[in-house]
Amino acid sequence: MRARRRAAIVGVAESEVGRTPHLTVLSQQARASRGALAEAGLGPKDVDALFVAGNWSWAPALTLAEYLGLQPDYLDGTNIGGSSFEAHLGHAAAAIEAGVIDVALIAYGSTQRSNRSRNAPRPPASLTEQFERPYGLPQPVGAYALAANRYLHQYGATSEQLAEVAVSARQWAALNPDAYHRHPITVDDVLDSPMISDPLHLLDCCLVTDGGGAVVVAAEDRWPDVDTHPVVVLGHGETTTHSSIAQMPDLTVTGAARSGPTAMKMADVTHDDLDLLEIYDSFTITVLLTLESLGFCKPGEAGDFVARGRTAPGGPVPMNTNGGGLSYTHPGMYGIFLLIEATRQLRHDFAGDPRRQVDGAGLALVHGTGGVLSSTSTVVLGRS
Repeated sequence: MRARRRAAIVGVAESEVGRTPHLTVLSQQARASRGALAEAGLGPKDVDALFVAGNWSWAPALTLAEYLGLQPDYLDGTNIGGSSFEAHLGHAAAAIEAGVIDVALIAYGSTQRSNRSRNAPRPPASLTEQFERPYGLPQPVGAYALAANRYLHQYGATSEQLAEVAVSARQWAALNPDAYHRHPITVDDVLDSPMISDPLHLLDCCLVTDGGGAVVVAAEDRWPDVDTHPVVVLGHGETTTHSSIAQMPDLTVTGAARSGPTAMKMADVTHDDLDLLEIYDSFTITVLLTLESLGFCKPGEAGDFVARGRTAPGGPVPMNTNGGGLSYTHPGMYGIFLLIEATRQLRHDFAGDPRRQVDGAGLALVHGTGGVLSSTSTVVLGRS
């Protein structure tokens, strides 16, 4: 068998995050894309594949390609919510391995906070959603609240355990100067925040921000041309289990139970090998369900897994080290920021700040979740 042609992340960048009324979705994507290419020491002419997710245009990839002056021979508009970008990375790695492409650009942008799109009328209900929406289920928070209620009932878990996820994320955000919220919070603060959809409080829910991000992926024969330390894509997996929450096979088990083992088997790693986790945190319940489905703990044990600051700075399981979607940023689809943070940790970009840098980080698991626990994508990244 011939040797596998490896792929690596060689450039990452965000555009402005927070509230950016002076920027459009396209300019968010473009700023991040140019920043990631510049970091890698590559230019638009090096890009032969473009991956874009988002519904702001009838053909986002075509629009962004034209705006950036690209004429790629490989396009991927896979749009499966927040997990799209981990899927994009897996697709790019597969295309590189097959010898189809050499350099891929993955991009995303959103002005969700500035244009208040969360409050915009939703498109007509489709398929099984028609049996949910007439009864007033708020989306997406209501769907996650259903899963949270089932989890608390089935395993005797508590709202205090959910709150631990938000508290640890905020502790990481305090070390990130770009985080939207940096002031400390406690478990009591989470429980005292307004109830949004029982049992999820305001501080159990992700932010609503603007922002954009980009990732550049290159084949290993291009690594000598780049200006950064390549972060190798070791394994990837993706799956979907449903679209609307009423069709989720088990409200306490996500598709991570399939995509995670696939990615880890391809990477030939175990849970104990991993140095850090970047886990999609649309809501606190998302993290608990994901950790169990990925196999880091048994069903019903995720509350103990995150308790007592175990995933916070200085804890034995560093997780969501930029503050996550709960405290750093969440412009509608957060998955690309998981990849950006994992890359920087594995390159040891924060070596000058030992509080934020995960000591000796060499292997990371990045996991995206999309829709209402509908789609999952998992990648394992390693420091080359």
